[in-house]
Amino acid sequence: MLKSNILNLNNVKHVHFIGIGGVSMSGLAEILLNMGYKVSGSDLNSSCLTSKLTEKGIKVYIGHSEENIKNPDLVVYTAAVKKDNPELLKCELLNIPVIERSVLLGEIMKTFPYSIAVSGTHGKTTTTSMVSMILLECGFDPTIHIGGELNAIGGNTRIGGNKYFVSEACEYVESFLKFYPFLAIVLNIEEDHLDYFKDIEHIKSSFLKFMSLVPEDGYIVANCDDENVTSLLKHINCNKITYGITSNDAMWNAKDIVFDHAGCAAFDVYKNGKKVIDINLKLPGIHNVSNALGAISACHALGCDFKGIKAGLENYTGTHRRFELKGIINDIKVIDDYAHHPSEIKATLKACKNISHRKIWCVFQPHTYSRTKHLLDEFKDAFCDADMVIISDIYSAREVDTGEIHSLQLVDKIKHYNKNVLYIPEFESIVQLLNKHASQGDVIITMGAGNINSVGEMFLRTKKIIAVS
Repeated sequence: MLKSNILNLNNVKHVHFIGIGGVSMSGLAEILLNMGYKVSGSDLNSSCLTSKLTEKGIKVYIGHSEENIKNPDLVVYTAAVKKDNPELLKCELLNIPVIERSVLLGEIMKTFPYSIAVSGTHGKTTTTSMVSMILLECGFDPTIHIGGELNAIGGNTRIGGNKYFVSEACEYVESFLKFYPFLAIVLNIEEDHLDYFKDIEHIKSSFLKFMSLVPEDGYIVANCDDENVTSLLKHINCNKITYGITSNDAMWNAKDIVFDHAGCAAFDVYKNGKKVIDINLKLPGIHNVSNALGAISACHALGCDFKGIKAGLENYTGTHRRFELKGIINDIKVIDDYAHHPSEIKATLKACKNISHRKIWCVFQPHTYSRTKHLLDEFKDAFCDADMVIISDIYSAREVDTGEIHSLQLVDKIKHYNKNVLYIPEFESIVQLLNKHASQGDVIITMGAGNINSVGEMFLRTKKIIAVS
């Protein structure tokens, strides 16, 4: 393991990425390329992200092989890469230094005087995008690293100036403890990733360590509507900024919230009891009002004016796979969302409920066996706002099926709160059912962090697509 600041080492010229096609890895590869490094990488499958990297001059190998290791000075890998990966084994044989993705991200973050890290169990990608849009509008020229694709920057990464760096901070395997935030946003803290964390107290202790990384002259921006977040603030020794919708003690509040026919919110923003701005969001849900408050309070602390904050937020139309309208066919709206945690599902379906609709069809793909098993009871009432629920097989991601949990167990739980639930493992069969029964005025929403988005795309391909403006 290389323990030095790799970005200051003169002998590091060529960096190789194992799993370069990942959202975060591809962005880091692009950032290093811009910094003058020779970059190569490998991934199991080709994608639009690997194609983009190839166009920029990065050598990308499809498939993992020891032959891909062409004497790099440093190799970066993701947590998803197994220890028996042939490229990792070749590095061990040749004594080539290797580091995990989060270490590299932290080292990059260290080079920026104002690094903004957005953390929380839910809402990281959306809030990071909101912060990015505001900073761009205010002329801060940020370098941006997002866990999703944002149209305004043409993807997941933007190479900007060397002063402001905006990134998500994921708590999984405590990777965010490798970061160097000047300002950290903490959106919420709930049970998740229980294949790594023991319980909620373990998760809270990890977040406390992350918040403690902020220097005394830096900022913690905290959601006071979340008890787990507020319980940690008394242990923090830096500038604290609080926001909330229901909390009366927060510095920043949203009031007079109303929703239009598309479920998008308009609201007034108050700071210390005084109205300072009004906002009209172009994405739905009360949870996005909370995300917007976090972005507003953070950007104001960085020096953004209210005119730029308003323009940045109101120009933001969402990130791919976050309540993304995929198409409209025969007056049936097809939406895709990344929601895979019970709280995210509830928030997303509540937002969906605010849209003009006849019936809501929710097609959900559980993500990982461990999450499905540990949060099984929390999932049972997460689908109450859907008229019809379809559950596919569990998306394994990084895990192996031990036979302890199955989608049918999830279906049985959901039936206690919503009897209109079906288990349909094959995507083609789901599409056939939707073709047969979904009708004018309905909303179809696919949800999950796996490949369930292809169901909506398959459904739209069966008929003439009405273009989405």
